[in-house]
Order: sequence, then C-alpha cells, then structure tokens
Amino acid sequence: MHPLDPEDEKIITLARSARARTGAAEGAAVRDTDGRTYAATTVGLPSLRLTALQAAVAAAVSSGAEGLEAAAVVTAADAVDAGSVAAVRDLTATAPVFRADPSGALVDTVAVPDAG
Repeated sequence: MHPLDPEDEKIITLARSARARTGAAEGAAVRDTDGRTYAATTVGLPSLRLTALQAAVAAAVSSGAEGLEAAAVVTAADAVDAGSVAAVRDLTATAPVFRADPSGALVDTVAVPDAG
C-alpha cells in the first residue's frame, strides 16, 4: 500500500483514540471539505443504534459539513459496514474510506465507485 497523507493518518489516529477512550467496538473519524475533523464511536442505545462511521458523519452534518474529503474506521471487523459507507457516499461519492485494525495499521481502502 502507498503511504498515507498525514491528514489521512490523523483521522485514523482520531478514530483509534475514540475507540480506545470508550472501549467501543469501532471508532471512526471523518474530515470535511473545510478540513475540520469529527470523531465518534459505535452508539448502542436501546432507542438508537449507529455505527461509528454513521455517528461521525452525523456529527459532521450537524456541524454544517456539506461534503467529506476522507473517512476512517478502526475496527476488528473484516469489512466496513455497508450502511457506514452509504452514509459517507450520501455526502461525497469519491471520499476514500480507510479501514484500520485496532493497532491503527491501515488494512484497506473501500473502493470509490466508478463514475462511468
């Protein structure tokens, strides 16, 4: 894999820190088109369930973000949940979604859909 941009490494670090701080199954972070970052973890309330990435996207949108540059999920899962990716794609079709393991090592990047 190619080395990540320092700003992309930053959102992986933020996602990992959020996960570690709360002991959640997943941590996520997004960077909006203004360069602001938002971090969140899995929400598992009786009346509300969100993946970490859905929660991070919701935080960005509720703060006025109109688009995303990139997203990251730190998880032990084998893939990023489709609903999580869909939340990112609702704002920006071309934002990369990085998946890192609990140590923060990049495992893969969710493919950006073809424009064709």
